[in-house]
Amino acid sequence: MNENRDLKAKTVFLPVISSIQKIRIYETKLTIYLIGSNNRENRFRILQIAKSSSLDIFEDPNEYDTKEIRKIISGIKFTKSLSAYGIIGFVKFLEGYYLILVTKRNKIGFIGNHTIYTIKDTTIFKICSEGQKTVNPLETKYLKMFMNVDLSSNFYFSYSYDLTRTLQYNLSVPKFVGESVDIETEDPLSWEGSEENRTFAFRSISRKKFVWNEFLLHPMQKKVLHKDWMLEIIHGFINQSSISIFGLQVSVCLIARRSKHFAGTRFLKRGANSRGDVANAVETEQILSDGKRISSFVQLRGSIPAHWSQDISKMVPKPPISLDIPDPYAETAGRHFEKLLFHHGSPIIILNLVKKREKRKHESILTEEITNNVKYLNQFLPANCKIRYFHFDMARKNRTDKNVMESLAAIAETVIQQTGMFYQDGNDVLYQTGVIRTNCIDCLDRTNTAQFAMGRTALAYQLHKMGFLKSPPKLEFDSDCVTMLESLYEIHGDTLALQYGGSQLVHRIKTYRKPAAWTTAGSDIMQNLSRYYSNTFSDQEKQQSINLFLGHFVPKKSTEDNENLWEMTNDYFLHNPVGIFEILEKPLTVFYSETVRKNLPYSTSIAKKIVKELIRIHSLDLEMIDLYSNYHLTYQLTSLEENIAFQISQFARNFMPTYRTNFSPFEPGKRATGHAQNSITSITSSNSSSDDTDSSSEEDDTTQSFPLKLTINIQNKGIDKHFRTLNNAIPSCQKVYGFELHMPDKQSMFKYKQYVNIQKKSTPQIMATSSITNERIAKKNSLILDSLTVYKDSCEQISVPEVNDETIRKYKNYCNLMVNIHYNDNYSSKSTIEEYVNFGL
Repeated sequence: MNENRDLKAKTVFLPVISSIQKIRIYETKLTIYLIGSNNRENRFRILQIAKSSSLDIFEDPNEYDTKEIRKIISGIKFTKSLSAYGIIGFVKFLEGYYLILVTKRNKIGFIGNHTIYTIKDTTIFKICSEGQKTVNPLETKYLKMFMNVDLSSNFYFSYSYDLTRTLQYNLSVPKFVGESVDIETEDPLSWEGSEENRTFAFRSISRKKFVWNEFLLHPMQKKVLHKDWMLEIIHGFINQSSISIFGLQVSVCLIARRSKHFAGTRFLKRGANSRGDVANAVETEQILSDGKRISSFVQLRGSIPAHWSQDISKMVPKPPISLDIPDPYAETAGRHFEKLLFHHGSPIIILNLVKKREKRKHESILTEEITNNVKYLNQFLPANCKIRYFHFDMARKNRTDKNVMESLAAIAETVIQQTGMFYQDGNDVLYQTGVIRTNCIDCLDRTNTAQFAMGRTALAYQLHKMGFLKSPPKLEFDSDCVTMLESLYEIHGDTLALQYGGSQLVHRIKTYRKPAAWTTAGSDIMQNLSRYYSNTFSDQEKQQSINLFLGHFVPKKSTEDNENLWEMTNDYFLHNPVGIFEILEKPLTVFYSETVRKNLPYSTSIAKKIVKELIRIHSLDLEMIDLYSNYHLTYQLTSLEENIAFQISQFARNFMPTYRTNFSPFEPGKRATGHAQNSITSITSSNSSSDDTDSSSEEDDTTQSFPLKLTINIQNKGIDKHFRTLNNAIPSCQKVYGFELHMPDKQSMFKYKQYVNIQKKSTPQIMATSSITNERIAKKNSLILDSLTVYKDSCEQISVPEVNDETIRKYKNYCNLMVNIHYNDNYSSKSTIEEYVNFGL
């Protein structure tokens, strides 16, 4: 079917749901059978893998139902079987191929009706015939090194949602099919029934930067026709919580996608490679949804885009920083920012948290480098699309007036005003154009605090757009909403810090909110020791495992010209395969393409969205696009641990203070007794409220290249009068039932007390040591109340009802009638039906 046609407003696009979500593996002496099924297990496909040194895959083009697949399985004489939830891929070292499968998964969250899973366990087994033994002694060493990448830790996937792309991209309309066909150029009049609504199922092209098993899926790409066999996974962090806004549950999901390009550990991967890929590059997306409306805000973190490193030959607290390769024309930085402009549009806002003034140059070397690069590159960008640079020395600010969070809040306000956010409510759509890129030296501790400040302000605007907050939107510290978000970003920061630095965060968000020194000093020392140990003893081994897993190094049988991975002095040429700089056809004065320039300030990747397949469908009930039936499996039994709703409710309940007098989740909660609330983020409000100090007072060494006050480009008209409060969220008793509830008067309370006393006297109070005489006295003094009804309180006292013969006869006739009835018969037994119905009435 030719689907390359003009796409009008009436056209609906729905993502394809993977038809292979469960796999059963059957192993015989010569073949491995993989039988994949959909979530409902009523459609099946078969993949056969021959046991040999080469990867010989045969895919059965047919699809089978339950009866057919049972017949096929009964004919397989298998030696063992295994259940799985997806194929991660195949890998080969020196001898044969290995198959990697997901054997355990957990639901971690939802985006709309799209389910997100985290990998909890995997299995890997060699595809070889029985009797074949490992000959090369290095095979086991490579396998062990490969398995050092823990796939059960912070790897995620979804069968229907593209986790490698932002929500804004996934909800945008496809523009191209394949790589060059423009749908918009075709004539829509040639469509049959072109005036009717059209629905398309599409399979998008994932962003390979975030697909960590891309190398492992390569052996399948040309041998497997049905793409649902290939499960793409991302690495990073995903967590979801919810907030109750006067009874309405609003979910907050945090997704962090770690880049596989120039990936590695802290001191072994610094700066950028020759292609502009930076170390510790993570795209963090904050998604807010109330079931009908959805919004997202995207921000980035990543190392300073230059060729720099730190000498760790002598481990000291602060290894010296050096610029390894001079880059006077900012070519590496130019390639990096070109990618940001392509995927996110403009403006690109840089928040540099690295120190600027030092007695002895250390961090300031990098500040000078990035400042010079931005000045140079801005010469070639249009005035309204220039890179905007802001420097903020968090360490100095925290040592002086400790007004870090308020200053960051002012910066965040400016960022949101310039980039906006993505918001969709039916046909009402707002877009985020541009992105903020935050960095410090490691892009861990200070960066995570700054990203939380951005997320807090973005959340306020998201809630304001949905009608939950007044204008100007603002969220106070120690409120339930901010406490929940702070906890998410703390876990987010700890996870990324463990992946890159080998320890959890050293300086947390609380560090910049002025807690008592003793509350964090001990933790800081332990995390520093953990990070020091990891960097000294285990980072080299981790880096080798990552290089092997991602396919940067491919083992070959030992030759004179080939060395093993652990024998390499460094991995520079693995991450810079084309040398120091790539050969470019465009001049140095044009670091971005003409296509990117034409689409600014919008994202080129969204404006030219490409999909692999575009299939026209004629019914919304097809399983390939029916998210509702894929999400709601009412016939299945699920364990309580897998129920994300239960986890979310428990997570939110932990941060809900008791004995509240203020039920708004957006204001600091107060106890009736006046004591501090029982919250993990309980800080004196005078230290954390953004109203207490003037955020415009900055340090001498902070500079900014754009004003703090700009016109808000988010449409907020008509929001203030519709924002959600306790009064309009819950209707009054007078409105629903016609009366109001009041405190009882003295006469009513007196009658109630009399009733309570009667209840007490009606129950004999017998001491444990009482004698028979005391028991008789207690019964004599107690009141014996007669029941006002003939029904007994105990089910044991109720006799089984008797069924007479006439009733049994009528019931048997009814059952026989239902068995023998036919739709085309003249109902001769109509009288029997009427008799049964009348009996029931």
